[in-house]
Amino acid sequence: MEQLKLVIVGHVDHGKSTLIGRLLYDTNSLPEGKFEEIKSVCEALGKEVEFGYVMDNLEEERDQGITIDTAQTFFKTDKRDYVIIDAPGHVEFVKNMITGASQAEAAILIVDADEGVQEQTRRHAYILSMLGLKQVVVVVNKMDLVEYKQERFNEVNSELIKFLDEIKIEPSAIIPISSKEGDNIANKSENMDWYEGITVLDALDTFNVHPSANEKKFRFAVQDVYKHDKRINVGRVESGMMKSGEEIIVLPSGEKTSIESIEEFMKENVENAESGESTGFVTKDKLFLDRGNIICYPGEEAQAVKEFKAHIFWMSKEPLQKGERIILKCSTQETVCTVEFDKVRNSSTLEEVDKDILENRDVADVVITTDEPIVVENFNEIEELGRFVLERLNTCAGGIVTK
Repeated sequence: MEQLKLVIVGHVDHGKSTLIGRLLYDTNSLPEGKFEEIKSVCEALGKEVEFGYVMDNLEEERDQGITIDTAQTFFKTDKRDYVIIDAPGHVEFVKNMITGASQAEAAILIVDADEGVQEQTRRHAYILSMLGLKQVVVVVNKMDLVEYKQERFNEVNSELIKFLDEIKIEPSAIIPISSKEGDNIANKSENMDWYEGITVLDALDTFNVHPSANEKKFRFAVQDVYKHDKRINVGRVESGMMKSGEEIIVLPSGEKTSIESIEEFMKENVENAESGESTGFVTKDKLFLDRGNIICYPGEEAQAVKEFKAHIFWMSKEPLQKGERIILKCSTQETVCTVEFDKVRNSSTLEEVDKDILENRDVADVVITTDEPIVVENFNEIEELGRFVLERLNTCAGGIVTK
């Protein structure tokens, strides 16, 4: 059965945990006896069952190192399996949110019907746009708190459409829901007979799974070289398939050789390694590869460049000065670069601002110039070589390559 990676984002307290708990419950994806256990605990405390407790309980078990069913991150429909990628909503966890969302194939943006669009709603939606995530469904949650009124949904809907249009996100649906009561999650709501659209699960099932990374162009990032009786170049297949015997080109040097053997612990005669696998290989000719080299097949090789365009999200309380020299890391590559700003936006208001520094939580279109040639690619084509970080003593910014 196919699998789709999903991220759920939105302002803190707009109901992400409750929605996840409800999705697990409505698709019968909870570990056996888990709901009954939580229900009895809630009853003992004199509380109603809150579906947010489902996630809290599962996360607590995970934090304590207890092995539980994969239902903490997975649910199923008749069409496919879903993996929920964690993306913290709190403002200080934006770094993790970017990492989480960059791995997703689709997103749910959640908005509280009572509070409407808030600061983190805008910021998280902008990150989805920045990452080029096209498959988005919006849910207007907590409709029970506004008495399921169509008028309130229409107000929030208008606000959403206006701001999503500004950042070029076209949601496949905007759905009024109550995660707490189960309205329009798996089944149509009797409380909102004025809504004629689809449910959340129906909307998710319309999304497409990305083609396998095995089908993309071959990219291997060298992490280290082990020297025994032979030089074993170790690293990760970022995309495509590594095949024994194939001719390869080493970037940025442009040297050519072929793969004499793929080396894996306790395995012999390995013929290939798939995308995402960490492995090693020996070259036919005596080449001195090093950390940061990118391996491709001739005819479909990447380019090593010293200048490219990108979106970045600044995450440090110490601002970035225009033209400042800073460390850039992409996959296993590392070099010093300078950053020139093209457009700078406040990620809360999305307003364009004219200034020569990037401050905490600013986003910008930039031109990056590197000291050494580096292999980068458009994020929407090969993610692992289209995603990078900027560092001083720690990570200051996350970014994606646009051109």
